Amino acid sequence: MSLLKRRLMTGLLVVIPTWATWLILKTLYTSLENVLGPMIEQSLPGRYVPGLGFVALILLLILAGMLASYAIGRRLLALWDYLLTHVPVVRNVYLTLKAVVDALSLQQRENLERVVMLEYPRKGIYALGFVTGSAQGQIRAATDQETLSVFLPTTPNPTSGFLLFVPADDVIPMPMSIEEGMKCIISGGMYMPPVPKHPGNGKTPAK
Repeated sequence: MSLLKRRLMTGLLVVIPTWATWLILKTLYTSLENVLGPMIEQSLPGRYVPGLGFVALILLLILAGMLASYAIGRRLLALWDYLLTHVPVVRNVYLTLKAVVDALSLQQRENLERVVMLEYPRKGIYALGFVTGSAQGQIRAATDQETLSVFLPTTPNPTSGFLLFVPADDVIPMPMSIEEGMKCIISGGMYMPPVPKHPGNGKTPAK
């Protein structure tokens, strides 16, 4: 039963983001098709152009991407995010989907180098973290040793967490990928990456 439970949670972590994305895109496509179709038929009687919803959806996504690239667009998106997170019922669904998308997107992972384990918040208790780089400048001077900056995410929302500066000798390199580490954190430990046949995640391990 324990193995079946782990397999079930792994399957959910794989299916839910894809399924949610499909439902959202399908809803957008259907809505755009239903709006643009009648407009074309009214302008050109007897003519119906299939696929307008798909073309409009692609253009809408490109426009949203362009909007998010500029300061005024980011402010508008932040306002929209604020509004959605204050609607009682919508808030929980939106935050859950946003956390999953942010955690699994390349945009949020591009600064994460590798997965490590460290004793936190005390000796004998271990936590998963993500190395974001090697501490330099004043941090390195204050510690007088090789120190890593480690992002310690919270569960089940990995978009928030703590920044820790940990001596390189105190971290345990993990052979799991960034994706596997994120899945483990989002699932609250119900998903556990198996022991790899060939240990190593392609990153240079910490000392």
